[in-house]
Amino acid sequence: MILAEADSVPGWRLLIPLPEEIIWSAIFLLIFAGVFMKYVLPRMNAVLDERSEKIEGGIRNAEKVQEQADQLKNDQEQELAAARQEAASIREKARNDGQKIIDEARTRAEAESERVLAAGRQQLSAERIAASTELRGEVGTLASDLASKIVGESLTDDERSRRVIDRFLDDLESSQTSTR
Repeated sequence: MILAEADSVPGWRLLIPLPEEIIWSAIFLLIFAGVFMKYVLPRMNAVLDERSEKIEGGIRNAEKVQEQADQLKNDQEQELAAARQEAASIREKARNDGQKIIDEARTRAEAESERVLAAGRQQLSAERIAASTELRGEVGTLASDLASKIVGESLTDDERSRRVIDRFLDDLESSQTSTR
């Protein structure tokens, strides 16, 4: 019978539901909407609000952590710059101190060198005078002995022989300086 009715109903009529179906569907939809709005929607909103708060809290925490990280990075960069500046000043001070030490050592070495040279000159001068005096004495003795042997008599007068020897040595020295 439904088939017979379906055959008698035109095709466009199949697309439009019957009024009782519309009413029952509307009642069911209202009941479903009421239950959904009363029980499901508040829980779903609560879950969504909780997730939203967690996300916002996470974002706020991430921003705080990022700010702290940026602050720590800035502090670290400032400390690093200060450490580099301090290291540079320490290096410069060490260079200056090293140069001072080198200059002081050079000055002390030059002073010591001058002192050693002066002492050497004094010692050389003293040795030359001592050698000259000793040489004069020996040359004088040898000249007296030689003169005594040549003359054949003893030159016992010490004063006279000393004058003769001094004159001889002075003549010898003057002849050496004139040849130079």
